[in-house]
Amino acid sequence: MMMENGLSMEYGDGYMEQEEEWEREGLLDPAWEKQQKKTFTAWCNSHLRKAGTAIDNIEEDFRNGLKLMLLLEVISGETLPKPDRGKMRFHKIANVNKALDFIASKGVHLVSIGAEEIVDGNLKMTLGMIWTIILRFAIQDISVEEMTAKEGLLLWCQRKTAPYKNVNVQNFHLSFKDGLAFCALIHRHRPDLIDYAKLSKDNPLENLNTAFDVAEKYLDIPRMLDPDDLQNTALPDERAVMTYVSSYYHCFSGAQKAETAANRICKVLKVNQENERLMEEYERLASDLLEWIRRTMPWLNSRQADNSLAGVQKKLEEYRTYRRKHKPPRVEQKAKLETNFNTLQTKLRLSNRPAYLPTEGKTVSDISNSWKGLELAEKAFEEWLLAETMRLERLEHLAQKFKHKADAHEDWTRGKEEMLQSQDFRQCKLNELKALKKKHEAFESDLAAHQDRVEQIAAIAQELNVSTLEYHDCVSVNARCQRICDQWDRLGALTQRRRTALDEAERILEKIDILHLEFAKRAAPFNNWLDGTREDLVDMFIVHTMEEIQGLIQAHDQFKATLGEADKEFNLIVNLVREVESIVKQHQIPGGLENPYTTLTANDMTRKWTDVRQLVPQRDQTLANELRKQQNNEMLRRQFAEKANVVGPWIERQMDAVTAIGMGLQGSLEDQLHRLKEYEQAVYAYKPNIEELEKIHQAVQESMIFENRYTNYTMETLRVGWEQLLTSINRNINEVENQILTRDSKGISQEQLNEFRSSFNHFDKNRTGRLTPEEFKSCLVSLGYSIGKDRQGDMDFQRILAVVDPNNTGYVHFDAFLDFMTRESTDTDTAEQVIDSFRILAADKPYILPDELRRELPPDQAEYCIQRMPPYKGPNGVPGALDYMSFSTALYGETDL
Repeated sequence: MMMENGLSMEYGDGYMEQEEEWEREGLLDPAWEKQQKKTFTAWCNSHLRKAGTAIDNIEEDFRNGLKLMLLLEVISGETLPKPDRGKMRFHKIANVNKALDFIASKGVHLVSIGAEEIVDGNLKMTLGMIWTIILRFAIQDISVEEMTAKEGLLLWCQRKTAPYKNVNVQNFHLSFKDGLAFCALIHRHRPDLIDYAKLSKDNPLENLNTAFDVAEKYLDIPRMLDPDDLQNTALPDERAVMTYVSSYYHCFSGAQKAETAANRICKVLKVNQENERLMEEYERLASDLLEWIRRTMPWLNSRQADNSLAGVQKKLEEYRTYRRKHKPPRVEQKAKLETNFNTLQTKLRLSNRPAYLPTEGKTVSDISNSWKGLELAEKAFEEWLLAETMRLERLEHLAQKFKHKADAHEDWTRGKEEMLQSQDFRQCKLNELKALKKKHEAFESDLAAHQDRVEQIAAIAQELNVSTLEYHDCVSVNARCQRICDQWDRLGALTQRRRTALDEAERILEKIDILHLEFAKRAAPFNNWLDGTREDLVDMFIVHTMEEIQGLIQAHDQFKATLGEADKEFNLIVNLVREVESIVKQHQIPGGLENPYTTLTANDMTRKWTDVRQLVPQRDQTLANELRKQQNNEMLRRQFAEKANVVGPWIERQMDAVTAIGMGLQGSLEDQLHRLKEYEQAVYAYKPNIEELEKIHQAVQESMIFENRYTNYTMETLRVGWEQLLTSINRNINEVENQILTRDSKGISQEQLNEFRSSFNHFDKNRTGRLTPEEFKSCLVSLGYSIGKDRQGDMDFQRILAVVDPNNTGYVHFDAFLDFMTRESTDTDTAEQVIDSFRILAADKPYILPDELRRELPPDQAEYCIQRMPPYKGPNGVPGALDYMSFSTALYGETDL
């Protein structure tokens, strides 16, 4: 047998010629054919089992050529011409010729082997053909230091077994006879499978069985040799031993490459899986937060209310619950979202992946804009609630005042029209007529006194009609006011007509009862004063400051100072009635006790005066209660101001300290991270002060306190400051952790990082954490970066700016600056390296099969690849083939992975 491509195996021009030469020289051992038959049969079955079949008799099972063609397809990975399915001899010869033609197409020159001998079951020819196939597909590719296949395989065995005692590989017959060489090869690559120290050269059969059993059980290398044959043959067959040893070579030589390739792929896939997890978590958190903002905004923007004070107060309590319970978790969610986004972008840069672009409407800026809109809506909603509360409180006060005065006026006017239209004076005696006239004069006086009350009613109704107050029941108020005004006009006209009628009758009526007249004159204004006083004493009021309540108390004290004069007037009026009673009793005047000039009586005056004297201490108590309320409000103002004036500066100091740490001015990154976390703990430990301030603020709002002159801080500004402080600490912690991750993963020393930070801070004059393009250019020059002053230099600098400021914001932030500087001095994995790794796992095929991925990679990452790799569409593909090149390129390009 003779093989092209430099492979001759030193056996002459053909298998049969070599056999004949050895037989002439007396070297041919009859046992060799038996060994070859066993070994070649096992070798063929090790490949045919991949196709789900096997052979039992090597000279019989290949006679029809079908399994021979199948064997060649399995070991070559190529497809042979369609075999003839007939059972005639010429069908079998045609199939064997197709197989032999395929072997010849692979550069193998067959000598003395024809299809007829194979079909006739010639064992020697069949073994020669199988040896030819083994040489071409199992041994030819073995190459060590540019030696021939046999020499290379022998050198590989010598190197691998050199350290082992009692092993000296010099050939492929006697050197392997005691089994130690086989055990040494296994132990060299898999020391966990054989305890070589326990083996002995004196137990060759045990050694051989141990090696063959372990290789078959753990290395998937079938038994191709019989230990008894090796021991009972003086010179074992080289071809059988080489065939078996080549299986060891292929098993162990590919393991290291596969492991290296698998490790590289695992590393890349692990990074990609983590990045995808962060992307999915970001999308989930962003969607949830934006959906919550979307659901909340209509409620905050709603200005619908039932126009009642209770309804607005209910809405105010709902808003407090929202700020206290519903919003704080969303503030934490927003901070976590920003932290995850920054960490993801850092990991993508470090793993040489493209930057992550969230889906439309879910970018960090979109979320920030939505959050700002939410805060503006909150502020506007709270301002509206407070304004609405003040408006409705004022409306309720005015409406009650209008009703009270209207009720009093309508009580007073009840029956007055009938009285003025009466013709009773025409049947009266002279004194009765005089009395009626005086009574009418008293009524006119009373009517004039009530003019002010009517004007007050009209003024209150007009105030309720102001458009800005939007009182809901203006229609009924206006109707009632109009009825009162119309009635007042009628009363005036009726009074004038009755006065004319009485004047007409006065000519015949002369006698006047002076005492009744005097009583009527004094009683009417005093009664009006009593009515007005009673109204004032029960009048409702609303105040917001100590000055206002003190003004009411002072006015009330001035009123009480006039009670002495009023008491004198009361006694005077009562004495008039007593004098009348005395005269009537003395002179027995019929009907003389009836005062013709007024309907008021001494009992009425006494009752009203008693009411006034009882209402004064009640008014004292009401004013005292309001004074205590305002004093309590003043205490709440001072208490809130005292706490706010401590919390506000504390938040500002913490913000300044965190900002200073974020500028990288204080120690190493670990020191900065440690201090930031100390500040974080301190801030969370300080939270009870904020909660205490919230409780005070709630009490302030429940007490309807709308201003505080003792502090410039409001609860809203403190809330915003507190949230900004938490966000600043979390953002700075995240930035420092990302800088540590960048430093450690890129191998940047602390000194380099300090130099980058120092240079950046030097040109960041305003301590804003960002540089203008000119400042960034100066910073690069200070670090030794060469930028020409010509047109080419400007173009180079613009390309750098496109990297560090891809969104063209006009500023370069420190994380982009650090990423640029680290990429200038470090290297990362590339798509080409990943493709090379997959090519090793695929045995140099342009595609890879799912079974190969599952065999070489961990289960989770193998399934990850299988699910994402596109089908292979190139030439020579097989069912289920996957395109690892497109997949590897997608890992480093624009993709949905």
